[in-house]
Amino acid sequence: MSPLLLPFTPRFIALTLATLATLGLAIAMIFAPHSYIVDICFTAALFLTTVGFLDLYQKPHAVLRNYPIAAHLRYIFEAIRPEMRQYFFEDDKDGMPFSRDRRAVVYQRAKGALDVRPFGTQYDVYDVGYEWMAHSIAPKPVTHEAFRITVGGPDCKQPYSASVYNISAMSFGALSANAIRALNHGARLGGFAHDTGEGGFSPYHREGGGDIIWEIGSGYFGCRHPDGSFSKERFAEVAANPQIKMVELKLSQGAKPGHGGVLPAPKVSAEIAATRGVPVGKDCVSPSSHSAFSTPIEMMRFIGLMRELSGGKPTGFKLCIGHEWEFLAICKAMLETGIYPDFIVVDGKEGGTGAAPMEFIDHIGKPMRQGLYFVHNALVGIGARDRIKLGAAGKIITAFDIVRAMALGADWCNAARGFMFAVGCIQSKHCHTDRCPTGVATQDPTRQRALVVPDKMQRVANFHRATLRELAELTAAAGLDHPNQFAPIHISRRISPSDVVTFADVYPPLGEKALLAGNENARWMLPWNMANAHSFRPVA
Repeated sequence: MSPLLLPFTPRFIALTLATLATLGLAIAMIFAPHSYIVDICFTAALFLTTVGFLDLYQKPHAVLRNYPIAAHLRYIFEAIRPEMRQYFFEDDKDGMPFSRDRRAVVYQRAKGALDVRPFGTQYDVYDVGYEWMAHSIAPKPVTHEAFRITVGGPDCKQPYSASVYNISAMSFGALSANAIRALNHGARLGGFAHDTGEGGFSPYHREGGGDIIWEIGSGYFGCRHPDGSFSKERFAEVAANPQIKMVELKLSQGAKPGHGGVLPAPKVSAEIAATRGVPVGKDCVSPSSHSAFSTPIEMMRFIGLMRELSGGKPTGFKLCIGHEWEFLAICKAMLETGIYPDFIVVDGKEGGTGAAPMEFIDHIGKPMRQGLYFVHNALVGIGARDRIKLGAAGKIITAFDIVRAMALGADWCNAARGFMFAVGCIQSKHCHTDRCPTGVATQDPTRQRALVVPDKMQRVANFHRATLRELAELTAAAGLDHPNQFAPIHISRRISPSDVVTFADVYPPLGEKALLAGNENARWMLPWNMANAHSFRPVA
């Protein structure tokens, strides 16, 4: 859009009208007879114009930078009636505790503000489904060391010491350049990792210098031949960058597993095309399945190839669990080939996305906790859990979310939504329209300017630091030294007004190498017997 047309866009019309009114009334005061009404109107117009230009150039509030004057209505309505916020950003299906309480916590922690509150819990502790963590009568001293885990199995030459809380996969293209900059600079400041998403390792990731997990999807963006097939040479060239610490093969995304994607031609700019290795101005297609392999055996060999080409960096894959026999087929392929990934990231169906069909968002894929429980126990059942680290993603916002995931087997957690809130996302749900009001999920340069990188990158680091501080508090309260010591017995859930169970009851463990020994549990042996290392199709 031409800069000359910006004053006439709906976003700036309030400021434009106020400015024109100020100028017009100033002229009237000079040439027309004196009038108190004109004086009052001029004062009001001048006040609004001043407010508008201050909005336009202040840095903390992206909405005000994109909607000078008009955006103040949002804050006025919230101040008068807090529940009015639902008219500005739609609530999630899990209700008020997530939409208001948890989002507010992110904003407060990102800003470095006090995040405590008076009175009691906002939950009804007798509601079915309420969950809590058991504390210890003899808590430990709170540690001030950052919680980290080492990722890299016996075949890895360059193990990576990762934070237990990192930025989940969000692609450049889905997010703006300024959002990527802020996230990666924040990751560098906080000493944690930033997953690129499948959109490629962009110049804006490189600019920040933060640790990178390079995600490779079915489009092989950034490491592809012109026909869309995987390029070993291009992959090796990019993976050699020391900023890339781990390489992740994406099998599926929690919010839309089994679904490909298309970035429409008008959005494929020159910089996106250069990052992804696709033609400018043509639809950028991410197929629903991979062309580099078609069987579990081939997949394991491909992971081995990626690890070799990367110089021995930790290599793994991400998926949302669907057919259980398919993951067990991958487990059988590990055993048959002797090739094991260094890590697996379990993405839950509750994870977010910029755009997906309603049916996929609501009803396809296994939720994170069930998927994590299944993957953890499947690896225990084949005797491979000790050599493979597990990440988890899917609405993990608070320290309690991290505790809950780690109790089910996660070694670390990834978050997209929380870090998006930290850079200013208000969950307006306009990601797919290119009209993001805060400049987070848009390629419109006039909207991106609202996101001020130096301000938001500090908020990203603040949010990470504050969340890990609370994780340290919870760990100490449970009488533990490290969050990886949390176990299912530490988390309880109410299943009726009078009955409570622990996660150990809800998620019964599988014994070491139980699948290899022929466990009699039909819940496990049925999909295990259907699994075939040479095909993703089940054994008849």
